[in-house]
Amino acid sequence: MWDPGKEAAGAGPGFPTPVPTTTPNPFSAPADGSAPEVTGHLQETYYNLCMEKSQKINTFILHILQEVDEELEKGSEGITLNIAGNSRLMPEERVTGKDFWILFRILKKSPYISGLDVRYNLISDVGAYYAARLLQKNTTLKYLRMTGNKIENKGGMFFAAMLQINSSLEKLDLGDCDLGMQSVIAFATVLTQNQTIKGINLNRPILYGEQEESTVHLGHMLKENHCLVELHVCKHNIKNCGIKQLCDALYLNRSLRYLDVSCNKITCDGTVFLADVLKSNTTLEVLDLSFNRIENAGAKHLSETLASHNRSLRALSVVSNNIQGEGLVALSQSMKTNPTLSNVYIWGNKFDEATCVAYSDLIQTGRLKPDNTDVEPFVVDGHMYLAEVSNGLKKHYYWRPIYGEACTNSPNAEMNVNHPGQDRWLLSG
Repeated sequence: MWDPGKEAAGAGPGFPTPVPTTTPNPFSAPADGSAPEVTGHLQETYYNLCMEKSQKINTFILHILQEVDEELEKGSEGITLNIAGNSRLMPEERVTGKDFWILFRILKKSPYISGLDVRYNLISDVGAYYAARLLQKNTTLKYLRMTGNKIENKGGMFFAAMLQINSSLEKLDLGDCDLGMQSVIAFATVLTQNQTIKGINLNRPILYGEQEESTVHLGHMLKENHCLVELHVCKHNIKNCGIKQLCDALYLNRSLRYLDVSCNKITCDGTVFLADVLKSNTTLEVLDLSFNRIENAGAKHLSETLASHNRSLRALSVVSNNIQGEGLVALSQSMKTNPTLSNVYIWGNKFDEATCVAYSDLIQTGRLKPDNTDVEPFVVDGHMYLAEVSNGLKKHYYWRPIYGEACTNSPNAEMNVNHPGQDRWLLSG
């Protein structure tokens, strides 16, 4: 078992230095680790903790906690604490590891908060250490989104160690956190035993070499894990050999419903393995192949399987895969015989008039709903064209509207998650 306690540091007035090296003593905390009891006044608790530890008060956090207090007074439960650093309301000073430590002290005694979104802040491996330590004992937090915080390999190891102990966290987003090969392998190893995590995002780690070692470990994990529903391995440098490792695992796995292998190096040869496994796999519902290079041959392999064999896949994204008209038309034809496939995303490929007519027909006949694709037909001088529409599997992953309903009742909204208790996907705003 990894011991994160060996890799943290304390310096200054009770705060850690940017690079932890020894066991910390954050804020000169009491030896018993006690925190003020939260009784529905989170704003007051945060203020008092900041005063006690001589920590500068973050007005944005104070504002968010006030809103949460109001929700708690209404009797709300399962609340997600949204302190995203890319919010328009966020002041210049984003959340740091020091703020994060205080937040988790509050969450420790607040059972009504089940989600925490702190993406795009300034939380480093120090903040990851405190979060991981507190999550070892936390039994109420179900959803944690750390996207864009540079916790790096060391911070990833802290979270992997935490998952050996925590039995309540269900969804963990560590995308764009600069994880390293060691921490990705650690997550794959831990998830062979962890039976709680249902969704994990390991997008864009910092990997070196061409051996696809991390993909081999992830494939082994999928053979052993029968609880994971959603896996994101975008920008993992996965090639055809790597996708074969994942497909071999999918013959045995009967839980995974969402596989994101976008932004990798998968070609038409890799889609042969995907097409074969989709003939027998009846669990996978969402497949994201965006920004690979499957081309016409790959699109045809998938189309043949979808037309004749698979009846479980609901959403397929082949955005920017260098597919030309022949392959795109083949995909459209498969939808005519496949009643299950409802969401198809094709923008960024090479459209000819046959493609434009084929998808226009699907939309006009109602087989493909406008909200379930990223193209819209229009006519100029008697010729059919397709325009891009802002839809997709990750529509609200990097941004959300500042007013109105971000997630509607459309099928496309099912690819998102608002609260961890809902049966929706991890990638959301």
